Amino acid sequence: MGTVGSSGKDPRECQPTTLGHLLYADNARAVVSEKDWVGLIQSVAAGDQLALRALYEQAHRIVYTLAVRITSNRETAEEVTVDVFHDVWRRAATYDASGGSVVGWIMNQARSRAIDRLRFEQRKKRVNTSADSPAPAAVGPDPAEALDVREQGRLLREALSVLTPAERQTIEAAFFSELTYQEVAVRFDQPLGTVKTRIRSGLDKLRQALGRLKGT
Repeated sequence: MGTVGSSGKDPRECQPTTLGHLLYADNARAVVSEKDWVGLIQSVAAGDQLALRALYEQAHRIVYTLAVRITSNRETAEEVTVDVFHDVWRRAATYDASGGSVVGWIMNQARSRAIDRLRFEQRKKRVNTSADSPAPAAVGPDPAEALDVREQGRLLREALSVLTPAERQTIEAAFFSELTYQEVAVRFDQPLGTVKTRIRSGLDKLRQALGRLKGT
């Protein structure tokens, strides 16, 4: 597999680090070609753990941000992010380039994971709150967590501003409205290939923008 990024340095050579460090690292990621994305996912499918780490380092930020947007909970979003890349490890061999970009494939898994987790938490709250039970003492939200969720929302809004109107509209429909790429194409009366191109270019812009914004 070729090198990843414009620097010529394989990101798999980076030293291991913590999830928190990666989430809040101040270095923006280099642009990665779709050929390199596919090369990484193929290496992951072959059991290469270093390729998985490289994939994680390139894509974790946008996965985490989407999970925060859906769950409104920092801790849950971190758990979802880890779960997503565990799924990527197990399912890498099922990736089909004809179905969309690698990042789009990962983001679809992130959206599904986050929505499932949100529904699980909502069901758990309903089960734990019954009519004949005394009302639990009200517990206010953790101020630090609430601030972080608001900050993630702000970062996402700023990142979305770098997209063209068509890219933003397509990405919001695909990832925030739970539509398939085919359904997005029908909704906006656009060829499926155009929709995939807009999502691919928009996700790359978002990934780069989030990297820059995290470092400010």
